Amino acid sequence: MTDAASPAAGPAASPTGTTSSKARLAVLLAVAAAAVAAYLRFGDALTLAAIAEQEAALREYQQANPWLVYGAAFLVYVAVTGLSLPGAAVLTLVFGWYFDFLRAVVLVSFASTTGASLAFLLSRYVFRDAVQSRFGGRLRAFNDALARDGALYLFTLRLVPAVPFFVINLVMGLTPLRVGTFWWVSQVGMLPGTAVYVYAGSAVPDLQVLSERGLGGIVSPQVLAAFVLLGVFPLLVRTIMRRFRPGS
Repeated sequence: MTDAASPAAGPAASPTGTTSSKARLAVLLAVAAAAVAAYLRFGDALTLAAIAEQEAALREYQQANPWLVYGAAFLVYVAVTGLSLPGAAVLTLVFGWYFDFLRAVVLVSFASTTGASLAFLLSRYVFRDAVQSRFGGRLRAFNDALARDGALYLFTLRLVPAVPFFVINLVMGLTPLRVGTFWWVSQVGMLPGTAVYVYAGSAVPDLQVLSERGLGGIVSPQVLAAFVLLGVFPLLVRTIMRRFRPGS
């Protein structure tokens, strides 16, 4: 009787696992549908040319509804980074132009960290199998580096973009790293790069001219300095990190 009953014990515990799998699949499908819908709806709008065409209307709407604009901008940036959609770099430049330097730095800094943490949590609890199959080869290297350097490894990755940010968000979700640690390290580590990108955007006087003529139409010492800094910044940080961490 005992042996005959034993096989039946396994299926008895399965409804919970089945329910969990169904719930995970439902969330996965909902997130995928949201990402596809957002890209189809707003993908073309996240180009410099499309935003430049609405320059005057955007300025007028900001003056009439400042808090609504800040809230909408924050949510859009969180959605783009959290769902790993293309367009974050363009948004950073545009926000620098639209909100001015200081306000844009604060907005983009917190929105990018919120979006990165959302991607981190989605990877850990929803997309684990998909991320494992896609980036599993990098996971061991990430875990070894975290075991050796701790949160400093993530901090270094944030300062020196040797690995795309969306890959960092997704792969870190499969590591033992705590979400709180991921949040504050990302917040601090991404701040310098965010400031550089926002400054580049704030130095652009006219998006329409930039879109139509390229950089040649708006050449100025400030714009040139901003874009030179964009190129030099990762190399500068890498040099500094190597001095503090020989052999890294």
